[in-house]
Amino acid sequence: MMMWHLMKFLMPTQVLGNVPLKTQILILVISMCRKLVFSFIDAFALVVAYYTYVGYTTIIVPKPLIPHVGLEFLDLGWVYYLYMCLLAVFCTNSINIHAGINGLEVGQTVVIASAILIHNIMRIGASTSNAEYHHAHVFSVHLVQPFLATSLSLLSYNWYLSSVFVGDTYTYFAGMTLVVVGIISHSSEILICFFAPQIINFVMSLCQLVGIIPCPRHRLPKFDPQTGLLTGTEDGTLVNFCLRRFGRMSEQSLCIVLISLQVIACGFGFFLWWLLAGWYK
Repeated sequence: MMMWHLMKFLMPTQVLGNVPLKTQILILVISMCRKLVFSFIDAFALVVAYYTYVGYTTIIVPKPLIPHVGLEFLDLGWVYYLYMCLLAVFCTNSINIHAGINGLEVGQTVVIASAILIHNIMRIGASTSNAEYHHAHVFSVHLVQPFLATSLSLLSYNWYLSSVFVGDTYTYFAGMTLVVVGIISHSSEILICFFAPQIINFVMSLCQLVGIIPCPRHRLPKFDPQTGLLTGTEDGTLVNFCLRRFGRMSEQSLCIVLISLQVIACGFGFFLWWLLAGWYK
């Protein structure tokens, strides 16, 4: 009975009106705060699995910090698990809020997953002397390959004009998958670089998400049915910012611009990794 009341609190429902009783549709109405609860539950499961089967909480101290820390390796203990939990919550929700137009959710996921796959392949060749890291990158490749393949198939149906709408189900699954393959391959640092557009979108959305500025349920751009173009609103999202910065454009063109920004962010992550290699770690 207690579990039933908890589920009713977390997932209130509402019924669509103006339709016959036999065809009324039951909808889950879940607020952002309640979604965060589910994200922490998922992240806790990830942390428990990592603690049970891996339990590795030691990091390599960046070379510039070794003289100050006095150690080459540092065991973070519970701080590492807290970092994993917060990273998982951010990644799952960041894709979900950087959305709203056909193809964007799946498109950004395909770009990030491709970048993770390329990074793992590059690291496999460079980690042959370390069997543990070599196995970690191989295992990450085995996870991200089928995910990328199915996401590419989904993108063909989700692209403008979309015949399949992914919703929260895919975005949360995608975010959790990306953070899992990043943690398994010990690539959480470059993963953050790959998520640069999502970080920017989160920072722009923060005032609305915490309630400082009124936040509508759907922060979408305005659609002009006469021209078929989108106009940016004052809502704090990267989607609306691009429309305000570059002017009105079609939904397909806007999606291409945003996915191009995602490609640039991943390319910058690779450049930063190459630039700091040998000096940072």
